Amino acid sequence: MTAIRIEGLVKRFGSKAAETTAVSDVNLEIPSGSLFFLLGPSGCGKTTLLRMIAGFTEPTSGRILFGDRDVARVPANERNTGMVFQNYALWPHMTVAENVAFGLEVRRLSKPEIDRKVAEALELVRMAEYGKRKPAELSGGQQQRVALARAVVFEPSVLLLDEPLSNLDAKLRLEMRLEIRRIVDTLRITTVYVTHDQEEALSLADGMAVLKSGKVIQTGAPRAMYRRPNSRFVADFLGDTNFLPAILVRSDAGEAVYKTAAGNLRSTVSPFPRESELSLSLRPEALRLVRGGAAAAGNAIAGTVRSSIYLGDIAQHEVALDGCEALLRVAELNPKNPPAFGERVSLEIDADDVVPLAG
Repeated sequence: MTAIRIEGLVKRFGSKAAETTAVSDVNLEIPSGSLFFLLGPSGCGKTTLLRMIAGFTEPTSGRILFGDRDVARVPANERNTGMVFQNYALWPHMTVAENVAFGLEVRRLSKPEIDRKVAEALELVRMAEYGKRKPAELSGGQQQRVALARAVVFEPSVLLLDEPLSNLDAKLRLEMRLEIRRIVDTLRITTVYVTHDQEEALSLADGMAVLKSGKVIQTGAPRAMYRRPNSRFVADFLGDTNFLPAILVRSDAGEAVYKTAAGNLRSTVSPFPRESELSLSLRPEALRLVRGGAAAAGNAIAGTVRSSIYLGDIAQHEVALDGCEALLRVAELNPKNPPAFGERVSLEIDADDVVPLAG
């Protein structure tokens, strides 16, 4: 297994007169054997960063270490990385087995060894019985499995995945997420996965980095980053959230009180920022809708229901808060009796779910 360390990585495109910085001073540590996600909106630099790790794009400056070896200027074919592309990139005139064998043939392995490795790789991705088929005879999910087999058949040190599930429908994406997690765990291979899909990252990653404008904004484990974002950008990017302007009233070692236009809210999420412009991040699923008008005692604010959408497993409500024009989105699990338009309600939230953010 191979750990990856990225130090001061920069990539600029264009001439000095019209230079664009795609990746700006990125520093990352990716543990050996982990499934690590590079996450961010289109144009944030995540694919450029992946291409530099792969060796397809040369950095302007900085280092990329596989273990103790700096590979930043090493050709792609000398890095021992496997790559899975967004469009699968399978040879249409070759069979499944021939596609998987291609990299082994380039490495001049013996025919018996190639046959053995191809059989093992196809068995790993549950495609053993499809070896004689052409890619056009396969579904999208099956083609993606073949692309995975081709990427891992030569036992790479690092596996790189560039938005591998974006061409699949929702059901297949869910199925392939589980398959990718199983394959990574089976092979214990260090894997870097690029996506803009927050659900993929939150459900699969051991660790992840959120990028914006070529910079790493936050790194960490999925659960920690979702519950404790370090900025409005990360909070908003990693799922749905409400932002409520606030002012810090007081704080002690374990709790702070924030004043909002709709009332005071307590938070136990530290550190407690003291900037004049603050926002409280309130996740829709963390808000509890209580029928009956005035806010209950404790961490609660009152409002009026403005809309309610029933989606089966959940209902999505919008509540206009008293004292301000803010609308908060509320997610109710297993809804049975949706509130009526104009109904008075209160919204309760645990202090552990009130996340203060600067700006």
